[in-house]
Amino acid sequence: MRKTSIGPAASQQGLRSVAALDALPAPWPESLLPRIQADLRASGHKIVVLDDDPTGTQTVHGVPVLTRWPVDALAAEFKRDPPAFYVLTNSRSFPLRAAQSINAEIGRNLVDAARQDGCQFAVVSRSDSTLRGHYPGELAALAAALGGDFDATLLIPYFLEGRRFTVGDIHYVAEGDRLTPVGETPFAQDAAFGFRSSNLREWVEERTEGRVPAAAVVSISLDDLRGAGPDRVQQRLQDLADGAVCVVNAACTRDMEVFVAGLLAAEKAGKRFLYRTAASFVQVRIGLAPRPLLDRGDLAIAGRPEGPSTQTRGALFVVGSYVPRTTRQLARLLAQPGIVSVEVGVPSLLDLRTRQAEITRAIRLANQGLISGRNVVIHTSRTLITLPDGEASLAMGTRISDSLVRIVQAIDIRPGLVVSKGGITSSDIATQGLGIRRAMVLGQIIPGVPVWQCGAETRFPGLPIIVFPGNVGDDDALVEILNIVRPDALATHRSP
Repeated sequence: MRKTSIGPAASQQGLRSVAALDALPAPWPESLLPRIQADLRASGHKIVVLDDDPTGTQTVHGVPVLTRWPVDALAAEFKRDPPAFYVLTNSRSFPLRAAQSINAEIGRNLVDAARQDGCQFAVVSRSDSTLRGHYPGELAALAAALGGDFDATLLIPYFLEGRRFTVGDIHYVAEGDRLTPVGETPFAQDAAFGFRSSNLREWVEERTEGRVPAAAVVSISLDDLRGAGPDRVQQRLQDLADGAVCVVNAACTRDMEVFVAGLLAAEKAGKRFLYRTAASFVQVRIGLAPRPLLDRGDLAIAGRPEGPSTQTRGALFVVGSYVPRTTRQLARLLAQPGIVSVEVGVPSLLDLRTRQAEITRAIRLANQGLISGRNVVIHTSRTLITLPDGEASLAMGTRISDSLVRIVQAIDIRPGLVVSKGGITSSDIATQGLGIRRAMVLGQIIPGVPVWQCGAETRFPGLPIIVFPGNVGDDDALVEILNIVRPDALATHRSP
């Protein structure tokens, strides 16, 4: 057994710089991915990821995403080869009762679909790495629909690509060279899902309104992962029972490998867990080796429409997210030459007397920009409108997103690709604006930003759509994507 300790600075006082992560004890020395892959082949289990917005595919490639979940569609996915599939619930955009209803329906349908072939599966409830979402309410509904009797819920918000780390049970967001406890970030001030606690055990107590006290929450520490390894993880997990809650620390991918290796051993021994995680866990849990970031060639091949057209097509950006990071990214994007900016006034969208005129104006400007081969950015005005409670804020967000959908639905010029910015925005543009029922995840364009390929059922078959989370990327991230997907790189070619 290796000797290690994270020390009192990490566990009690907290970290404040990214450099402090390098001063932690060394990770487990050997890759456990081959062991995980072998264990997964032996188990034959399928992983089903319920994604509360479409950005959770940030770490995977070659897996499908469903936007509808009838039993026959789920049963078809159980019979296909990929080790996992995603079901886009978009539940973060709904009030709690609706989110619970969605999760319960999917849970029941999964049980029915798996029963047809005797398929075994495990479920990941993928949510936000900055802790925004319907926890614990939708987890309780999902667990009940899946038959209950879970030994524990495992909370794993670690997300490498978004620079979210958990050390000493404190969850951090990295900005530049600084680590900020998540409870001190703007994400914690979210109108619908705000919170105070950065310590995950205390966060569970806060979110459960004291029903699960912090002292009752179990923790898998970095000492467990880096010092003792998979055997220790297995032992800790096998001690969990009766619906316990367990938080998992992690500061690098190797930590996740150690945890998953121990997790699979515990499940093989008969333990049953429900996962509430960010995106990085999924990649390791399904034994998926990383692939290089996508380049212009990948997108040009994926986005080539049928037919002999050689027209150069610009990209269509749709930006709805209001987090400060998105606003800074948008400002940098709009400062680039040749951009067609189509600002949609939120007050006009919320006023029934002016809504249709504002939508019609945006449609006209977007079509004009795309037909000229330019890059078009449809974005909401940036003045934040605050409402007195979370449900009212969600309802307002829905009205705004519905308006963006109506604009995209009326665009009749096929773009080179679509970039949707923000979770709710991305879900609605994909499912309603483009009509996606099943998409394939191609990979990532920049770390933490996935690219889907539209299915044959959509308005623009084969079109790539970049699903860009609101809380990911530095201030130049949208500009970086623009430079990758500029129109000349997406010129279509004559079919052979």
